Amino acid sequence: MKQLHWIKSPIAPAEGAAITFRKEFSLSKPIAQATLYVSAVGVYRVFLNGKKQGRQVLTPGFTSYTSRVQYETLDVTASLQAENRLELTVAPGWAVGHIGYDGGKKAWADHMRAACRLELTYTDGTVQTVEGDSSFEVWTHEVTFADIYHGETIDKTYIPELLGNALPDDDQYPLVPQQGADITEQEYIAPVKLIVTPKGERVLDFGQNMTGYVSLRIKGKRGERVVLTHAEVLDKDGNFYNANYRTAQNRLTFVLSGDEDFFKPGYSFQGFRYVRIDEYPEQAIDPNAFRAIVVHSDLTRTGRFACGDAKINQLYHNIIWGHKSNYLDIPTDCPQRDERLGWTGDTQVFCRTAAINYDVRPFFKKWLGDLRAEQEPNGAIWGTCPEKFASDYHTRIATGWGDVCTIVPWTLYEMYGDDSFLSENFEMMRRWVEYMHGAGPEEFLWLGGTHYGDWLAMDADQDSCAGATSTDLIASAFFANSVDLLIRSGEVLGKDMTEYKTLYANIVKAFRSYFMENGMPKETIAAVSDAERAKDKYDIPVKKGMTQTAIVLILHFNLCLPEERKALVDKLEELIHAFGDKMSTGFLGTPYILHVLSENGRSELAYKLFFNEDNPSWLYSVNHGATTMWEHWNSVKEDGSFWSTSMNSFNHYAYGAVADWMYGKICGVTVLEPGYRRVRLSPAPCERLGFAKCGIDTVQGRLESHWYYADGRICFEFTVPNGCEAEIVLPNGQTETVGGGSYCYSVAQ
Repeated sequence: MKQLHWIKSPIAPAEGAAITFRKEFSLSKPIAQATLYVSAVGVYRVFLNGKKQGRQVLTPGFTSYTSRVQYETLDVTASLQAENRLELTVAPGWAVGHIGYDGGKKAWADHMRAACRLELTYTDGTVQTVEGDSSFEVWTHEVTFADIYHGETIDKTYIPELLGNALPDDDQYPLVPQQGADITEQEYIAPVKLIVTPKGERVLDFGQNMTGYVSLRIKGKRGERVVLTHAEVLDKDGNFYNANYRTAQNRLTFVLSGDEDFFKPGYSFQGFRYVRIDEYPEQAIDPNAFRAIVVHSDLTRTGRFACGDAKINQLYHNIIWGHKSNYLDIPTDCPQRDERLGWTGDTQVFCRTAAINYDVRPFFKKWLGDLRAEQEPNGAIWGTCPEKFASDYHTRIATGWGDVCTIVPWTLYEMYGDDSFLSENFEMMRRWVEYMHGAGPEEFLWLGGTHYGDWLAMDADQDSCAGATSTDLIASAFFANSVDLLIRSGEVLGKDMTEYKTLYANIVKAFRSYFMENGMPKETIAAVSDAERAKDKYDIPVKKGMTQTAIVLILHFNLCLPEERKALVDKLEELIHAFGDKMSTGFLGTPYILHVLSENGRSELAYKLFFNEDNPSWLYSVNHGATTMWEHWNSVKEDGSFWSTSMNSFNHYAYGAVADWMYGKICGVTVLEPGYRRVRLSPAPCERLGFAKCGIDTVQGRLESHWYYADGRICFEFTVPNGCEAEIVLPNGQTETVGGGSYCYSVAQ
């Protein structure tokens, strides 16, 4: 395909308004094939003779625009006729609208651009092209306002105006073929009920927190309006609550034409369960005229889990919906407030669970490309991707966040057996390791810096964002882990990793000397002074070494000697009991704590934490009516008040990483060789659950694990795909190695 060129409007449109690039053309003879290549800086929809082309929405997605913008390739043959009109409607989207912090807007571009080429192949073999150039007219549009954070206004009474012919624009935004998964409309959800709150607000409850938008079919007087505002929760009195959205308005305004209208946003999305009807024509509200349309990247479902405990099933439901809500082209942290950014810490925490539940290969192929593009020359990885913001605010270069560039490629290789995830990203991984190698005053430790630490852990002040664990300890532990993953990746690719093996040995030695004594983490860690820490209200210098998270990281990253493991696990159990038989861990400790307990002979304690219903716990949010995962363990406090308005998402998927343990320990599925070529099936039955079963559509085929109680015995049923070797380990010690097939066992309870 020839290079596409950008065009723009000759006149700046009204703030936030969409514009349409339009061209009419004729066909002189029969057509055999028509292919449209199209993109925009902004978000676009393309129409041919009034018919929307392609199933995607919010195209071309969210990329690091100055590095690359995706273009779509569409077969439009069926929509052509003798006389044709091609229209490309563009709204600000992520590139030109509000995104990031401090009310930032126009982060990547100061105006919207379009690019297209229609290639027509006639039945006689001749070829004609319709170029996106100054022959396109530019018109205003009935979408008079659209913004990712603030919502959308659709005015059916609006009469479009000609702004003139398009102007050519320089090619500052490199175009690449679409690589990521399509963003599409998925489910269509009817309201559960129409509520009148104690304050007299009319509120639609869709019964499920989600990402997407609301459609409405209505007939009213010309010029009448429907205004809708979105929220995730009601307050303790049952009133509409959206203060946690911060500045994001999440408002839809529909202006009626006078005929029967169908409204559906096309250039924004919201995160919501509840919709307040702020304005409505003077007629009875018909809830059935509304639908919530769920929108996310189109990923193939590969994993399913169920058990005999309704609350655990609801937890798994919440994990899936948190996943769907936050995989809209990039792995966001949340879909509702003035953020919706590709936080790297959340991404690495959840990646393994994501790769069990869905086929995330195309999704991460695209996002990792942006991560590579935005890596700094010195190897640093920012806290979000894409990162550049108009306000010049940058996130931190922090441990556990930047390590996404080693953890995610290795995890995807393990799950799919595809070493292209390693080969494409190896240099990024290596440069990150080299950045950490020189990040602090000590060669083999990462000391100092402004890290996020064990984010939202409960072992500091309960209203603090920073956990109590020494950020220097955490940073140095992740340094060791990233070097370890780099070594493993290099060996898969046939590289000589001798230099990094020496580095790893030195890191482990330095870690044990600086942070540990007598096989235990030190009670306190000598903090490295860092003036930058005082500049950030969310960061406090922490120096505690004896925490649940510290021990979990030491055990999980193998920073202890084999003979030290039992004492460390004993100490972890002691700390759990001292904290009221609960976890105190945050974003970096929580994903590993149940694994560490289960793998070190403390499965009963792991189950105890898993079943806990007090704050902090997974079931605390379930008991408070959650339908997605929360950002904080206590986003809603015991008294019904909220954690804060500054940072309190009710659709934040990080703690959903526990599903990895649910598959791996409850159902016992452990990957021993990449791509499920060899697995261990070693379930841990639990009477409270009654039964548990999972199915995973692996790259080898369907893998299933099922156990249940019957007549005083525990029954096991396994399905192993062809091409996979399974080591079956039962609770009574019985073991067997099998190939593809179905297997049943029964052991005494």
